[in-house]
Amino acid sequence: MGTDKEVLLTQEGYNNIEKELEFLSTEKRGEIAERIKVALGFGDLSENSEYDEAKNAQAANEAKIAELENKLRYAKIIDESEIDTKTVQVGNKVKVLDMEFNEEECYTIVGSTEVDLSQNKISNESPIGVALMGAKKGQIVEAQAPAGVIKYKIVSITK
Repeated sequence: MGTDKEVLLTQEGYNNIEKELEFLSTEKRGEIAERIKVALGFGDLSENSEYDEAKNAQAANEAKIAELENKLRYAKIIDESEIDTKTVQVGNKVKVLDMEFNEEECYTIVGSTEVDLSQNKISNESPIGVALMGAKKGQIVEAQAPAGVIKYKIVSITK
């Protein structure tokens, strides 16, 4: 990986990563070590699929731990008090009007690690996020989407 790019996180997002890291480096590590121990008890390692699976799970878990540690190392916590609502920034909720379909949508702009499309949390690096960043209330922005250009009018910006 080796990207030294800062990772924008809300305090909640940072806490969630810390919790996941704690779980992976304690409980999950222990479970996998136990699986390896049990698999070693089956004898011949050359035909021991349980051992191979446990070793693969261990490698995947260690990779995930390293990735989370890296995110925390480069985390920049968004200071909620510094977020203003004059222009769209990471941490804002933005209500937009889809000009073509005349439908309102509300997006929360988050750093790329906190994206959750089911909750309309979109990345500041996504096409819509890029279009909205820095825009003001009442402004019309254009987002490049796979289906073509989408025009949004910004209805409101809140925290």
